[in-house]
Amino acid sequence: MTFAEAMPRTAADRGRRGGDSYDDIEPALIELAALDTADPRFPELRATIVRRCLPLADHIARRFSGRGETYDDLYQIASVGVVLAVDRFDPARGSPFLSFAVPTVMGEVRRHFRDRTWALRVPRRIKETQQKIGPAIERLVHRLDRPPTATELALDLDLDLTEITQALIARNCYRTDSIDIPRTDDGPGTGAAAENLGYEDTHYELTENALAIAPLLAALPETEQRILHMRFFENLTQAEIGQRCGVSQMQISRILSRTLDALREQALAD
Repeated sequence: MTFAEAMPRTAADRGRRGGDSYDDIEPALIELAALDTADPRFPELRATIVRRCLPLADHIARRFSGRGETYDDLYQIASVGVVLAVDRFDPARGSPFLSFAVPTVMGEVRRHFRDRTWALRVPRRIKETQQKIGPAIERLVHRLDRPPTATELALDLDLDLTEITQALIARNCYRTDSIDIPRTDDGPGTGAAAENLGYEDTHYELTENALAIAPLLAALPETEQRILHMRFFENLTQAEIGQRCGVSQMQISRILSRTLDALREQALAD
């Protein structure tokens, strides 16, 4: 029996496999390890072991489904991981097969996502950082009761802020959309994106204003810079800022009003 013959060909075939037949698979793996690869019994026993372990591929493929890849594609990738686990497992180490096979199969699936499903070329280091960001965001949201900032992500993952920023930007490279697909957002213009290429984007004015005011912000006293940062970058309320600074909410309101008025006057004067 060949490996191709051992593989279920359809979802119905996979559904008829029954329970997890890789339980107590170690004796068969010990027998396989004792055979010479030239022994005519070797390929048949290997195919039988792989077939018994394929429910593991099914479990892991379903775990990763819904992330832009079809179940059947993920099942094929996971099945390759099962074959690798069977071929690489060393019974002499005394470890359970499952403890070795699960990370091996999951590694193949994750490698597929990392290397094959990006719409644009992204450095592997950035891809690996991007994979860490999702769990970190979920962890910090539970701790902070709000989405974390890039700085908080960098501290949590012990990574450089620039690397975190690059990884966050790289998330947009995972999929690209056709410019011929009709728009579904509420932005300016109607119809497909191609019909609105060249449309004036008001965000450029916001960028220009930010660049113009940057030197003015740098010239502010440290306390006012800190309050502005907490209000507009950390999205804290005036009351929360007051608690951090040890003053009342009304004092924070006055400082913000005075600082913003001064910045506006200086920007318009320049």
